[in-house]
Amino acid sequence: MAPREERLSRRSMAFILAGGRGSRLRELTDKRVKPAVYFGGKSRIIDFALSNALNSGIRKMALATQYKAHSLIRHVQRGWNFFRAERNEFLDILPASQRYDESMWYRGTADAVAQNIDIIDSYGVDYVLILAGDHIYKMDYELMIRHHVEAGADVTIGCLTVPRAEASAFGVMAVDGNDVITSFLEKPADPPGTPDDPEVTLASMGIYVFRWDFLRDLLIRDMQDDNSSHDFGNDLIPQIVRDGKAQAHRFADSCVRSDGEPVYWRDVGTVDAFWRANIDLTDFNPDLNLWDRDWPIWTYSELVPPAKFIHDEPDRRGSAVSSLISGGCIISGSEIRESLLFTQVHTNSYSSLERAVVLPYANVARHARLTNVVIDRAVRIPEGLVVGEDPEEDAKWFRVSEGGVTLITQDMLDRREASL
Repeated sequence: MAPREERLSRRSMAFILAGGRGSRLRELTDKRVKPAVYFGGKSRIIDFALSNALNSGIRKMALATQYKAHSLIRHVQRGWNFFRAERNEFLDILPASQRYDESMWYRGTADAVAQNIDIIDSYGVDYVLILAGDHIYKMDYELMIRHHVEAGADVTIGCLTVPRAEASAFGVMAVDGNDVITSFLEKPADPPGTPDDPEVTLASMGIYVFRWDFLRDLLIRDMQDDNSSHDFGNDLIPQIVRDGKAQAHRFADSCVRSDGEPVYWRDVGTVDAFWRANIDLTDFNPDLNLWDRDWPIWTYSELVPPAKFIHDEPDRRGSAVSSLISGGCIISGSEIRESLLFTQVHTNSYSSLERAVVLPYANVARHARLTNVVIDRAVRIPEGLVVGEDPEEDAKWFRVSEGGVTLITQDMLDRREASL
């Protein structure tokens, strides 16, 4: 019998960067950091990076937090508390805590790792996987780590293949015929093509694999460099491209999907992108498969009763069409179309929601009509409110995005009520 191939993920750890403000999500990140924003009916954005690591076989993880971290930390403590130290499993939360200098928080992505070198040393791992905690995708990191080892690279970078016309918004790379990176460019005006297709560009996903001993030495030198911004994309990666070997790993080679499903990766960093990615889940065959039992998205699940639909009269019927309705919801005489309702949302008689993303514990009063909206957690929509039919009126009280999506928070509604 041939020897069983060792999974490199067992010798690896995932370091997830989850401290970004996420200001482009506007008021959705007033009280929570972007990785803690809700997604998909019951999950948070952070659950995708964590689930990918867990499903890939990684059992040692660290989560670096900084801004407005309470909601994120509470979610991870409740939903990801099943790691057992006696089995050599860990999920450590690493807030910026001025461990090296009383005036120094995390100064950049590389510094967030550098300030925790002693903690990573204690894990006894050979490889470190650096992840952004704010993207939606499914990926087998074992395949990327194995590619890194087989290529003999100093760093391997996860890459999306994007049209050249759209690549100026990314950090991009030029590669040779073996996908070895020859230059790394931050948001260039004229992105390079690839050897196999000059019309597409490889864009960084913000995912990196390093041998820990190599990265450790690099971080120590970077901490001592007063001219560095202490960032992977700005400082460390260009240095490796120049002086070492940087390997590109194409996302399509490790994206988790069934036959016929597209490669799926989303940055839900704007209100429009967040709304669209959630509404897309209501499609007959959504591009993101949340029903895959072989690659589940783990999360904290509240103990709630099933969704309930009540009343059956011609103009007062609890119904939902092409929609996702989470547990604990009560659809009382309301019409729901192409919408996604999170846990414990209640809608009352004669109200209607179309293309609405409604976060947990919101309540929609009678006769409200809501179209193309995102409703924040625990918002109480007043009786008779109409949103999505008169953009100028909506903009007086609420946040209307460039794409015509209206974001509604409780603070906005309180200001509206106070002025009427």
